[in-house]
Amino acid sequence: MMSNTRVAVRVVEQPQRQTQKKLWICFWVLAALASFCLNVSAAPHPEDGSAASADKVDTKDKPQKEELVATFAGGCFWCTEAVFERMIGVNDVISGYIGGTVPNPTYEQVCGKKTGHAEAVEIYYDPSQVTFEELLEVFFKTHDPTTLNRQGPDEGPQYRSSVFFHNEQQKEATEAYIKKLNESGEFDREIVTLLEKATTFYPAEEVHQDFYRKNPNYGYCQAIVRDKVRKFNRNFGDKIKK
Repeated sequence: MMSNTRVAVRVVEQPQRQTQKKLWICFWVLAALASFCLNVSAAPHPEDGSAASADKVDTKDKPQKEELVATFAGGCFWCTEAVFERMIGVNDVISGYIGGTVPNPTYEQVCGKKTGHAEAVEIYYDPSQVTFEELLEVFFKTHDPTTLNRQGPDEGPQYRSSVFFHNEQQKEATEAYIKKLNESGEFDREIVTLLEKATTFYPAEEVHQDFYRKNPNYGYCQAIVRDKVRKFNRNFGDKIKK
């Protein structure tokens, strides 16, 4: 049988151990809280622009690449589109109709010469790679700007030579460029290219988009479009997309 003295000792030791256990639990809880607070305070925050917030920094206020638009009419849009699609800095070229009075015209209506539209292209380009003046240079070098309402075998107001300007800067740049060309004597006749304010542009039917690329062996492409593309290649070899 256990003596009364040993029983008394165990009775005293039990509350002491419980107290020590509680103290250790409190200690580890406080230590864990201290560690957590230190990690939070040391962690980078979005406000300081640090890498830990990269997922938010990359998507918030990220500057988008600038893209501008130029609209040219230089005869059949199959030709104009095929030329500019090959040019460095040009992101996209869309064939369509502009400058007329009938909404949503069809190809047949425009060819009927009663809507006032011109066959034209909208050129979406990166101004950090190509300037509007460079686009003008290619435009005037790859069609005849001295024939009124006519390009080769194509005749009618829908085939007129025109620059549809989107702002005063484009208008002034085109006026200056035409003046320079007339004074240079590069052409035997005066340039008749019109300057028209850009209005609603109606994309042409899908069959006309990327026509030369999709139909290189088509008769008109072989006879007309290919020569325009070759002219661009000869004169602007440094501007051809790789």
